[in-house]
Amino acid sequence: MNKIPLYEKIGYAMGDAGANLVWRGALAYLAVFYTDTFGISAAAAAMLFLVVRLSDGVTDIIMGMIADRTTTRFGKFRPWILWSAPFLGLFMVLCFTTPDFNDTNKLIYAYVTYIGLTLAYTVSNVPYSALMGVMSPDDTERTKLSSFRFAGAFAGGLLVMGFLPELVAYFGDGDNAKGYQLTMYLFAALLIVLMVITFVSTKERVIPHKTTSGNLKSELKDLTKNLPFIILPLLATTLFFYYREIYSGLFFAFIMTMMTVVIKKLLNKDHQNLTGTQRDMVDLLTNKPWLILLGMGFLTMMFNGIKYGVIAYYFKYQVGSELMAGQYFVALLVVSILGALATGKLAELIGKRNLFIISLILSGLLTTAFYWVPADNIVAIFTFGCAAEFFAAMMPTLFFSMLGDAADYSEWKNKRRATGLIYSAGTFVQKTGGGFAGALVLVVLAGYGYNGMNEATITQSLPGMQLLMSWIPAAFAFLGAALMLIYPLTPAMTQKITEDLAFRRSNV
Repeated sequence: MNKIPLYEKIGYAMGDAGANLVWRGALAYLAVFYTDTFGISAAAAAMLFLVVRLSDGVTDIIMGMIADRTTTRFGKFRPWILWSAPFLGLFMVLCFTTPDFNDTNKLIYAYVTYIGLTLAYTVSNVPYSALMGVMSPDDTERTKLSSFRFAGAFAGGLLVMGFLPELVAYFGDGDNAKGYQLTMYLFAALLIVLMVITFVSTKERVIPHKTTSGNLKSELKDLTKNLPFIILPLLATTLFFYYREIYSGLFFAFIMTMMTVVIKKLLNKDHQNLTGTQRDMVDLLTNKPWLILLGMGFLTMMFNGIKYGVIAYYFKYQVGSELMAGQYFVALLVVSILGALATGKLAELIGKRNLFIISLILSGLLTTAFYWVPADNIVAIFTFGCAAEFFAAMMPTLFFSMLGDAADYSEWKNKRRATGLIYSAGTFVQKTGGGFAGALVLVVLAGYGYNGMNEATITQSLPGMQLLMSWIPAAFAFLGAALMLIYPLTPAMTQKITEDLAFRRSNV
């Protein structure tokens, strides 16, 4: 059966509603929590966001491999959603807890708890994302499912970003540290309930044929030999991004040159002599749709992450109303739900690629308008913000739907399917983009002299906030539109792949 029942689409959406109690909360409020409540400097917090993404580079890929090789009576991916839920809730609370430590120990605590949160999120969200790729073999159904997923995601984000300031004020009664912690207890309990609903209501229908000969232990051992492919480029990029000087630039250039040589050698190697993980890497590196989507995931998360990451600062200092940020988030997320739900129908009419390009250009243009909007013109702020967000909501919806197409393309071309690995790279690059976006917000603010614990530095940092609301994120949207022009999977080719795979599976 290719068609997914309505109750199952809603049940699947509940999982991302739960995940976004974490993801949207951390993305929108964790930076300002660290700098203004916990007392960590903006520069130290920026480095924290970047370093944690290095661990994500390893854990996402490992989790994708583990999920692909998991075999239970409940399927490959669904059990992980259930098993990870309590840990995700626990670290959500710990991240927003403020122990009375000195500055050094505060930073250590932030690293430990934030790494714990991202690890728990990986264990939950990589299998959750991959589940979309095996609930139906039909790409149209996956697009509709993705629309439901992100409607749920934005609904979860609506609860966090729309009401978190009020809940913090209510529970804290003047004590923000206490308010954050008690609010996260509430969200953690709700998260676990939503994850259980997803586990119970969904079903895995696409069962790939076994394509690996080694067991999981040997494959993971093999992966450790190939970790430099992941860690070194990330390390070089992180150092260059953070320090932006000649030595980090030279290190970046050296690593990228070396990796190019090694990758070319790997691609030219006889496939019969490749290990399982090397074959997986070759399949990914020769999957043009996936490579383009990898770039798109990063660019769209930079675009959306920067916009969301600066909102709390913008309303607190530019507009002069911290609580109005919550109202703005509510407006954005209501519009986001509408945008996500409209994506499936619009994609049927004009195609996923064309819709992706249009959404990037229009959202980018509307975002640039913030550069000229006065901070006291609340109507204009809400109007341009909501209009831009309607199109921005289509980006993750299309991205995760198209990852399923890339998985189909890999199976069609290579006769091997690694849904978890393809989606793990997708979730990783989205988290990497989110981490770099959060770090870029803090780097720009630090460059303008911002110090959340010193009010005298606020005025000089206002131009930086204006740029972060307008031209800086828009630049990533325009780059994404240019990249999407070379995406190769047309509707006709996607339909042919779907039909060929259906025939191939029915004749095994």
